[in-house]
Amino acid sequence: MDRISALRNVEDALAAFEDGDCDLADLERRVQTILRTYVSEFDVGESLAVYRVAPADGGDEPPDDEAGGLVLVAAGPNEARAQARELADGLPESLSVERVSD
Repeated sequence: MDRISALRNVEDALAAFEDGDCDLADLERRVQTILRTYVSEFDVGESLAVYRVAPADGGDEPPDDEAGGLVLVAAGPNEARAQARELADGLPESLSVERVSD
């Protein structure tokens, strides 16, 4: 899904909410699904990749993502780790980094 398709799908979800065809929880699920699909198909080029950064010890998860880590675009694992530290407070010293894009 490209950016324009994602935006159109979010617009459709917002319109459904505004028309009373769904409640806030359904709207949130729809938008989250759209964003996750967009990220899973995101073409970042050759120099970047999508990474998931999470606590390595299996302890408390970063506060920004209930699914288990921060998902972000970076040039490599070290940059992803550094970027996660900038974006979220309270991350443990040891972080695991998993590449999630091809």
